[in-house]
Amino acid sequence: MYRFDFAPVFAHMDILLAGTWVTLQYSFIAMLLGGVVSIICAIAKTSGPAPVRWLVDAYVEVIRNTPFLVQIFFIFFGLPSIGVRLSPNEAAILALVVNVGAYATEIIRAGIEAIPRGQVEAGIALGLERMQIYRYIVVKQALRTIYPALSSQFIHLILTSSVVSAISASDLSAAGKEVDSITFASFEVYLTITLIYLALSIGFAGLFNLIRRLAFNYPLAR
Repeated sequence: MYRFDFAPVFAHMDILLAGTWVTLQYSFIAMLLGGVVSIICAIAKTSGPAPVRWLVDAYVEVIRNTPFLVQIFFIFFGLPSIGVRLSPNEAAILALVVNVGAYATEIIRAGIEAIPRGQVEAGIALGLERMQIYRYIVVKQALRTIYPALSSQFIHLILTSSVVSAISASDLSAAGKEVDSITFASFEVYLTITLIYLALSIGFAGLFNLIRRLAFNYPLAR
């Protein structure tokens, strides 16, 4: 019968915690930069000229219909062929930003388009500029609408980031591989990693739910 022994894993817990910290850094940076990308793309898609909308559509469709593993391999192994060389960590962050930017673009676009057209027309009738309409009419309502989906996207991003270990980026999964190669306790190592990912997902879900109740409990205008 298999005898569980977590002692070797706990002895190298510092490696797993360092990997966890890197995973969180990847996720926060990618969500921040991907958020900027998605806001620009969503605005371009809802109110930009046709050629710009086509470019954004192409970007979103390519990313949403190809595996993340292929995307990160393209960035890490493909771009050097045209002279763009990135370290594993740089390639990992770039791939995550590109990926989350495409998904968040559709989330934000849906939030913007959910605003009743009559409210925007009322803003125009009142003489508001385009940016004033976005600031006073669109953003507040759209934020409440898209917040749950963006929260889920962040948690999904934490889990997706485990793929970056395929190019030797130093995230939690890569840390697990390292500890496994030292201890040869594969079952205990990957069970510990599973529990860490589970704790991150549940912890952030609870935090985001608390923020939603505190910050987004205002009624939506109709």
